[in-house]
Amino acid sequence: MNELNCLATALTIPALALIATIANGDRALAANSVKVSCDISTSVPTIVATFSSQSQSKTQVDRRSQTNSILSFLPKYFAPELALANCQKTAKSLDSFYNQGKMNYLASDTIDGKPVICAVQRRGVRCDSYSSEILFSSEKTVDPTELLYNMLGENFKGSQPPSSRTVSRIYTDLRPNWWPF
Repeated sequence: MNELNCLATALTIPALALIATIANGDRALAANSVKVSCDISTSVPTIVATFSSQSQSKTQVDRRSQTNSILSFLPKYFAPELALANCQKTAKSLDSFYNQGKMNYLASDTIDGKPVICAVQRRGVRCDSYSSEILFSSEKTVDPTELLYNMLGENFKGSQPPSSRTVSRIYTDLRPNWWPF
C-alpha cells in the first residue's frame, strides 16, 4: 500500500504543476489581444491591427498598445466610397479570423478577370479554393500581386516587390513573427 501511495504522489505533483502552468498561460493569453479595424482618420482608409497587452501586478495595471497598418485602400485602385466599404468589410473579416484563429495568409489572384485579395489557410491555396475567403476585388486592371504588395503596410511586405516573372501570387503572413504575442 505504501508503494501505491508513493506512486500516486509522484504522479499527482507533476500533474498539478502542469495544470498550474497551463492556467497561467491561459491568463497570459487572455491579457494580450489584437483588434483589427478600419482607420478613417487619414485620407486613405487603412486596416490596422491594434495589439493590447495588459499585465497586472498587485500594485498596478500596465496596459500597452501598438498599432500597425495591414492594408491601405489606395485611390489609384479604389473609388473613395468603394475604398471605405471594402476597408470596413475586410477589417471585420480579419478581426474575426484573428479571434477564431482562422486563415493564416493574405493572397492575391485573378478570378473572372478581376484582381482579388483573399485570406487563405496555407500557402499554395488559390483564392477560388474551398479553404479561402475572398476579401475584396478591384475594378481596375492591375496585376493582383502588384495590388496586394502596394496595399500592404510596411511591416507586412518584403523589402523588394515580388517579380511577376517568378511569382504567380504572394502570400503575406497574417501573424508575422515580429508581433508582440
